[in-house]
Amino acid sequence: MDFTLSEDHDMLQQSIRDFAMKEVAGGAEERDREGSLPQELIDQLTELGLLGICIPEEFGGAGLDTVASTIVVEEISIACAGTGVFLSAHNSLCVDPILSFGTDEQKKKYLPKLATGTVGCLSLTEPGSGSDANAARCMAVEEADGFRINGNKIFVTNGKEAGIMVLIAVTDPDSPKRRMSAFIVEHPWEGLRIGKLEKKLGIRCSSTAEYVFEDCLIPKENLLGELGRGFSVALATLDGGRIGIGAQALGISEACLYEASRYAETREQFGRSIANFQAIQNKIADMAVGIEAARSLLYRAAWMKDQNMDYGYYSAMAKLYASEHASKCANHAIQVFGGYGYCQDYPVERFLRDAKITELYEGTSEIHRLVIARGVENQAEKGWTATV
Repeated sequence: MDFTLSEDHDMLQQSIRDFAMKEVAGGAEERDREGSLPQELIDQLTELGLLGICIPEEFGGAGLDTVASTIVVEEISIACAGTGVFLSAHNSLCVDPILSFGTDEQKKKYLPKLATGTVGCLSLTEPGSGSDANAARCMAVEEADGFRINGNKIFVTNGKEAGIMVLIAVTDPDSPKRRMSAFIVEHPWEGLRIGKLEKKLGIRCSSTAEYVFEDCLIPKENLLGELGRGFSVALATLDGGRIGIGAQALGISEACLYEASRYAETREQFGRSIANFQAIQNKIADMAVGIEAARSLLYRAAWMKDQNMDYGYYSAMAKLYASEHASKCANHAIQVFGGYGYCQDYPVERFLRDAKITELYEGTSEIHRLVIARGVENQAEKGWTATV
């Protein structure tokens, strides 16, 4: 087995790392404080081709694979987790479902826009439906000239900046298996407005918005995939999105390790650097081991997706482990910094705030454990058995 990056992936990693350190890291504290992502930075990300990283060249994108997009989100998230999730949500939650389920006409219309600066998002969660996505109530009623949409969506990542969204809405409330459908919706659109913008604990520069649909008429040609198959579109999209959030969490963990180890070398107590104390070394070692384990799970899931293999079981594992390890790393980093770690003069308190959300969105840790447990059951049904 070859665990090394290809030459192209290695070059991509180095170029994104250089860009992230030079152009993204320096403004992370200010973006966190201001709670916004400057258009200038979005323009830079667009010019680098990062909004079209997985969009085929025929539609104006870079035509790269999931491993490449994972590298991008990881490296950007080391510098700024909010910017990392901006890219993850755009590529995995909007571009990917259009690539996977869109018609040729839809791809020709929307992918070039998404590759060249129009921001994308997924509109799925509602006030009464979080982990239970199938409990959605936002209605899309079919009419002669389209679908009339009414209802609210919340927690929309990139909701403030997005110009194109993938919307999941109810089209047949009486059918438990074909209850929802997916649509492509542009913004601004008559009958669609942005409601509340959430004020969050972390990833503050990433916008999280409410969408309000009031008799919003969507043309029939904007149906994404088959009528009544919206839940399947949502599940497939979230499988890929979990790789992106895993990459974000991995980046946060790496930032924690870097800052904690650097600080430990310079901080002296009892006449020597605290990096020489075993208690500190244990924390650094645990952070490093978990990072390597998370990376192995994450890149395996990304590779499997690129090979068109069934990867949902592994993306759930990767996201679960990477997200929980990010929170552990942030706690370890603060402990290494001591009292200074609790102050905003140092970045590790931001890392802790940013890390927590990775255990919640794209499926909570509890939901991922359900997915993984069911995957184990499925393997057992196929004849796989554990040895004692």
